[in-house]
Parts: sequence; C-alpha cells; structure tokens
Amino acid sequence: MHLRIYEVDVPIYDTTHPDRHGVHVFTGVADSPAAALRRAHEVYNAALAAHTAGLELPGKQPDSWGARGLRPGWQMEWPAAKAGPWRNPVSWTSSSDFAL
Repeated sequence: MHLRIYEVDVPIYDTTHPDRHGVHVFTGVADSPAAALRRAHEVYNAALAAHTAGLELPGKQPDSWGARGLRPGWQMEWPAAKAGPWRNPVSWTSSSDFAL
C-alpha cells in the first residue's frame, strides 16, 4: 500500500446567499483518491456531529485527517468534490508559477 498526501476540494455555498460560494479543503494521508474522499467526508461528519452536540471539534486524527473549522449555514456539495495528490503551492522544488 502506497500512502501519499491527498487534497480533497469540496465546493460550498452559503444557504442564505447562494451567490456566495467557495471551496472547503481537506488534506491527509491516503492510498487513493477514493480513500481520501471517504476520510474527508468522515472527518467532516464527525466535526459536524461534535458542533451540533455543542462539543469541541475532534481536530486532527492519528491518520492526519481532520476538520479545523465549520461554516454554519454553508452547504457542502460532496457529489462535486474532487480528490487528488496534494501539491505544496510554496514548495521551492515545485515547477508552479506561484510567486511570493
């Protein structure tokens, strides 16, 4: 099993102002994009359950996945979520066009 860091990008929108939208990003270690998507959804559900119960968010799990924040009133669009290898936008060895 080959583990690598994945990024899961989930489109979100404000339920009271649908023209306001964005992307909620999760990162963590997985062996495939499907596993990364599953873990992102699991940690989001755990964070939402804790928030609903008035508890502190669970934070980062031992496998590196976690949800550090929620946006009450924003809807996650899980069917449109995309998972792929995480690429550090500020890596000095990256061939990206990102400039500081």
